[in-house]
Amino acid sequence: MRRLVRVALLCLGCGLCSLLYAFSQLALSLEQEAPRRRGDPTFPVRRQLNGGGGGNWRAAAGSAGRRDRRLLLPSERCKNVSVSYWNSYWMLPSDVCGMNCFWEAARRYDFVNTLSSEKMHLAVVACGERLEETITMLKSAIIFSIKHLQFHIFAEDPLHKDFQAMLDGLAYQGKFNYTLYPISFPTENAAEWKKLFKPCASQRLFLPLILKDVDSLLYVDTDILFLRPVDDIWSFLKKFNSSQIAAMAPEHEEPRIGWYNRFARHPYYGKTGINSGVMLMNITRIRRKYFKNDMTTARLHWEEILMPLLKKYKLNITWGDQDLLNIMFFHNPESLFVFPCQWNYRPDHCIYGSNCQQAEKEGIFILHGNRGVYHDDKQPAFRAVYEAIKYYSFDDDLVHSLLLPLELELQKTQHTYCGRIYKVFIKQLTKSIRDIYDRRSKGR
Repeated sequence: MRRLVRVALLCLGCGLCSLLYAFSQLALSLEQEAPRRRGDPTFPVRRQLNGGGGGNWRAAAGSAGRRDRRLLLPSERCKNVSVSYWNSYWMLPSDVCGMNCFWEAARRYDFVNTLSSEKMHLAVVACGERLEETITMLKSAIIFSIKHLQFHIFAEDPLHKDFQAMLDGLAYQGKFNYTLYPISFPTENAAEWKKLFKPCASQRLFLPLILKDVDSLLYVDTDILFLRPVDDIWSFLKKFNSSQIAAMAPEHEEPRIGWYNRFARHPYYGKTGINSGVMLMNITRIRRKYFKNDMTTARLHWEEILMPLLKKYKLNITWGDQDLLNIMFFHNPESLFVFPCQWNYRPDHCIYGSNCQQAEKEGIFILHGNRGVYHDDKQPAFRAVYEAIKYYSFDDDLVHSLLLPLELELQKTQHTYCGRIYKVFIKQLTKSIRDIYDRRSKGR
């Protein structure tokens, strides 16, 4: 009798091992079939133009540029817990691979784009009187960046010709390409989306659904100025763990002057919320992710969650699409990478005294002139930086035509709180200009 029990237990053990082996082989077969099933999605766009290309028009078939591929290691897919034959998906914590761990385990050797050879994709939305501001922002990106830039410009139709004329007039031929898109929202509730917060601002929520052939994207508001290469913020994509889909900076560093923690009538991320004026995204992951929410027990895809969120919270939100993003990441905090305040430096960081310690140490990396400070006299330090870049010509010397005149103008702003720490505005800028001349001297 004991022998029979032992034989039965042995058979049961062998059967279990066979079952585990079968699951592993199924996962491997899914991985091999996945590239053939998925293919490369394309999305026709309105226009694509070469920077400085003299206005040559060409149809865009949704190509994201040359792509090199590498193997995605298990540790990258599932945080620090590897999905493998010996650490199977059903043995992992529930939050490691998201909602559908088995299928993610099957894709553990999936191919992804390498960041080194891919273009850096930068998107902006411009409506109304934002043409000049947008061009100045793009100009700052061109001046300091190293790798090729692909601009995705969403603008009202009357602005397209002006964008074309001004971008074609910029120097640095071959350093950037750009594509112009019309403003577009889902047919249902399009008017409601367009007027949310500022005209067209909520267009950014639909970028993952429009730019289907783009893997990663940096979205910025029109009132952004780059003071160091876009390459540097782009490199944060390499620091994402397997759960993170986007990166933003906190709305405030000092809770005593924070808006969300004092006035918000809806959930928000962290202690003081997040600011979406600079938003780095892995939009492939955004499209794939199932988002936890407070509307249903089921997790929803990006395109499924936007309208229900708006309907539930539209009477409680003040800052439009930024509030909706705060609500999303409140329920999905593991999906957000938070970068320091000098990557999204706003008047709030200095108008009541300096409260961005990283900027004091290293300087401002990205300047965000919200509340129209580039165009009035309330914050002259911000306006000085904007006008210095606006009037700079690519043919001029960066030191004598940009840096030194800007420093003189900033010294005149020391009667303001932001002006008292004017050196934070030029600390990183000085280094960026020095790096440009170093690269030129080395012939790079």
